[in-house]
Amino acid sequence: MEQQQKKILCVGLVCLDIISVVEKYPEEDTDSRCVSQRWQRGGNASNSCTVLALLGARTSFLGSLAGGPVADFIMADFSRHGVDVSAVVWQVKGQTPCACCVVCPSSGSRTVVLSDMNLPDVTVEDFSKVDLRQFRWIHWEGRNAAEQVQMIQRVEMFNSSLAPEQQRVTMSVEIEKTREPLYQLFPHGDLVFVSKDVARHFGFGTAEEALRGLYGRVREGAVLVCAWAEAGAAALGPDGVLVRSESFPPQSLVDTLGAGDTFNAAVIYTLANGGGLQEALTFGCRVAGWKCGRHGYDGIGDQFGAQRT
Repeated sequence: MEQQQKKILCVGLVCLDIISVVEKYPEEDTDSRCVSQRWQRGGNASNSCTVLALLGARTSFLGSLAGGPVADFIMADFSRHGVDVSAVVWQVKGQTPCACCVVCPSSGSRTVVLSDMNLPDVTVEDFSKVDLRQFRWIHWEGRNAAEQVQMIQRVEMFNSSLAPEQQRVTMSVEIEKTREPLYQLFPHGDLVFVSKDVARHFGFGTAEEALRGLYGRVREGAVLVCAWAEAGAAALGPDGVLVRSESFPPQSLVDTLGAGDTFNAAVIYTLANGGGLQEALTFGCRVAGWKCGRHGYDGIGDQFGAQRT
């Protein structure tokens, strides 16, 4: 299979987001009405799949689901966006996770309360059943990191058996939550996304400070990326040159839920299609900013999908 025809696989969470849009964040122990409410397929890896598919990539998702009406909704939405779900792991215990999300456009906040319903994450054994020859890029949302490191090592073994080099699978990881076990993922990606929250947890006040301070944790030749909301994003590669992009805020802030997942997907999409790091960073900020000006993700393809093929 030609490299450009191969798929991008995202590994991580899919859940149901029940999103309430409010005029102001509700006070505790009060009753109020929302402006609108909707169901949406959520989860970091799932959201990135959506954006990648809308941009024009052939995309697959690997994560856990449990049978029932919530999973039916999720699977139908994957199908609507053309995301391959043949690798989904159907668990016999636990329930599909649900997140209650309160979005407040007036303040720009989005507050998420997630119930994971004791659903097991996918394991390296599940991952071993995936045909790696289908993929040009695999992205991991940091979750059960010890298992994910073993998954990455399987891809490294696969890559080492291949020639020519351009046929190898590129790997990226996202370290979003401030949980110590996730930090073992730093040296295990060609591209590493570190969140503003994690950067602050380590004591850094800007994306540039975080990149300089954390780059020693990534492996030789890797690229480290840090997005910093309205301050834009920055990246640092093995050449030691800091690359920056400003943010592109919408005229009116509507919905920041999933903006980070959108940024990650747009960066991956650009790099996977041969773009440079500066182009990828700017495109990521531009698509994420545009997304913040509307609910959900539909429309991204019409606005940006033709920019790269």
